Amino acid sequence: MNTVRPVCLIVGAGPGIGQAVAVAFAREGCDVALLSRQAEKLEVLRPAIEKAGARVRCYSADAGDESALRGRLAEVCRDLGDPEVLIYNAAALTTGKPTALDSTTLAKDFQVNVTGALVCVQALAPALRARGRGTVLLTGGGFAYEPAANYASLSLGKAALRNLTYSLAQELGASGIHVATVTVYGFVQPGTHFDPARIAEAYVHLHRQPPGRFQTELVYK
Repeated sequence: MNTVRPVCLIVGAGPGIGQAVAVAFAREGCDVALLSRQAEKLEVLRPAIEKAGARVRCYSADAGDESALRGRLAEVCRDLGDPEVLIYNAAALTTGKPTALDSTTLAKDFQVNVTGALVCVQALAPALRARGRGTVLLTGGGFAYEPAANYASLSLGKAALRNLTYSLAQELGASGIHVATVTVYGFVQPGTHFDPARIAEAYVHLHRQPPGRFQTELVYK
């Protein structure tokens, strides 16, 4: 008899944290849905994830395009079932100081850095509530605590994402849904303390926490 595996959806998947988290949750017994702007680039990630035992499906959508994002989320649910785990790892990495940042760019970046996360949670929350459990993990950053002038837009976004995490945790925690942020306090670099595989362990650690012991933020530094 086949056992139905939970689904882990990773929005903003790529060769760094996204792939490492996908492999980690495949080892936790999840099937994996990967979503990024260019689905064809996700195919190179597939072998390592499948080797860890998961079915893998790849989808394309811009996390800053609400209509396209909602459409792809609905497709994931039809193809694999409602995700039990959501990892929001999308980020717009525009560089530039505050006085050089135009409002259009800031608004566009905010759509990816923050609004896309909320859109994903809004789309998946009804099924998570009905199930009475689930994990929502948002990739934060040290810029939420120590803004950098050269990354003004991303600094604003990470601060807002951390705020969003806490408010979502307050709202959804009562329904058994664990909402948390992994605040990566440094630049991701393979072979160092900030190796993606090591960072992925923080996501799994949060996922394993039982109700009543939910941690809203894990600072990885």
